[in-house]
Amino acid sequence: MGINVLSLFDGISCGQVALERAGIEVDRYFASEINKGSIKITQKNYSKTIQLGDVTQISPTEYFPKIDLLIGGSPCQDFSQYKAGHGEGIKGEKSKLFYEYLRLLRNLKPTYFFLENVPMKQEWEDLISKELGVNPIKINSGVLAAAERKRLYWTNIPNIKPIVEKKLVINDIMLDVGEVEDKYWYDKPFEYVGYKKVCAMLEMKGHDILKRVNHPDFQCSTLTTCNGGNIQKKVYQDEKCRKLTPLEYERMQTLPDGYTEGVADIHRYNGCGDGWTVDVIAHIFSSLSQPKKSEDEK
Repeated sequence: MGINVLSLFDGISCGQVALERAGIEVDRYFASEINKGSIKITQKNYSKTIQLGDVTQISPTEYFPKIDLLIGGSPCQDFSQYKAGHGEGIKGEKSKLFYEYLRLLRNLKPTYFFLENVPMKQEWEDLISKELGVNPIKINSGVLAAAERKRLYWTNIPNIKPIVEKKLVINDIMLDVGEVEDKYWYDKPFEYVGYKKVCAMLEMKGHDILKRVNHPDFQCSTLTTCNGGNIQKKVYQDEKCRKLTPLEYERMQTLPDGYTEGVADIHRYNGCGDGWTVDVIAHIFSSLSQPKKSEDEK
């Protein structure tokens, strides 16, 4: 007997991977997602996922079984500290969707809840904490993955244990030179600036962040979505510069190899950039209480 899960803003269903990795049996998994590429990736890997569509159209009067776990990472664009002026916060067009999570939390009254978001202004963090009744756990995914990813996690899952750091770097997840297709390599001039995290700068038009090339002996900076324009993270290898591949993005997020295969690279990069670091979420979910089976069910 497994648990029933409702995942809002499900993306490529990293939550489902994390539950599986944590050994939590799932009976029914309901997902709210509107991105077609992400849905395709989810259904390829978890064909029994029940897709519900737009979160704003989910009515609490609709039939649901008892929801044991409500999870979600509401859109962060208006919270992000990388956005000039820090965006509009909780009132922003994207980030106000937090209130859809709150609406369903209050109506469905799940046993457990879990919400993820980016570091943000203290006033917004405090507002979310007040609404949910818990303070967030602050974790940088770099403790379990080869990429940094500072995130806040609000949850009532009890007894979450400290994480033992793995100390991974890009080199730990990189493909060998001969495994990387030609399309991922740059033929642009670059300046090698020394043995450090950003070890080279490509000569190209655009913002400084687009030109940065990571040394493989260090961790990668936070993965983001990649809507064109050379936004993919870059690495120095064999005295040349290249993009990280979608497979390496999967590994950065501790997803199974090939998890996002079957869609265009842009959807693969975006799915990983928008997703969760699975091993971090699995660590949190491992503290969930699995419903016990009756003697008749054993």
